[in-house]
Amino acid sequence: MNLTNSDKNLRYCSLRKAKDHHFPLQIRSLGYNSPINFYEIKQMITFKTTMGDIKIALNFDKAPITAKNFQQYVEDGFYKGTIFHRVIKGFMVQGGGFSSGLEEKETRETIKNEASNGLSNSRGTLAMARTSDPHSASAQFFINLVDNTFLDFKSETEQGWGYCVFGEVVEGMDIVDKMTLVDTGRMGFHDDVPKEEIVVESTLVE
Repeated sequence: MNLTNSDKNLRYCSLRKAKDHHFPLQIRSLGYNSPINFYEIKQMITFKTTMGDIKIALNFDKAPITAKNFQQYVEDGFYKGTIFHRVIKGFMVQGGGFSSGLEEKETRETIKNEASNGLSNSRGTLAMARTSDPHSASAQFFINLVDNTFLDFKSETEQGWGYCVFGEVVEGMDIVDKMTLVDTGRMGFHDDVPKEEIVVESTLVE
C-alpha cells in the first residue's frame, strides 16, 4: 500500500484486484463528529475478540435487509473464529470473511445495497464491505475509525452507491482503536493484514 505524503488527511489504496476483493476502494481520513443517532434498535450483538469485547447495535429501522442478514450470520455462528483481516489506521478495520490463516469462508447470497438509507459512515459505525458491484455485499463488514463520509450514498450509479451503514459500536470502540496498534503487512494477495491475528472468539445476540 502506497500512501501520499503531500496530504496527511488523504490516503489512497491500490485498486489492484478491486473486483475480487471486498473493501471501500478509496481511503480518506476526516474529522471526528459525534456518533449518528440510531432509532428503533431491535438487537444488540457482542463480538468477543482476542483483544476485548465489542458491543454493536443494529439498525433494523434504516437497514432492515442488511441488519437481518448480519444477525443471521451471527446466530448461525458464522463469525466465530473469523479474523479482522484488514486494519488501516485513520480509516477502518474490516472482518467477517476469513478464518485463521486467511482461509476464505463460504457465504450466503449477496444482498441489496441499502446505502441510500440516510445513515452516514461516521466514526464507530458498521458498514458492509463489497466488491465494485454495488449489490455484492454478503458477510464482510468494516468499522469506521473516523468519519468516512466520502463512502456515503450519492447516487444510484456504480461510483455513487456508497457503502451501507447498518449499525454502530456502542461499547468497545477503544478495543477497535487498539487494533490499529498491531503491525500489518502483506499476506498473499492481501494488504494491511495484522501480523498478529485478531480473532473473533465468540458472538452473542442479546
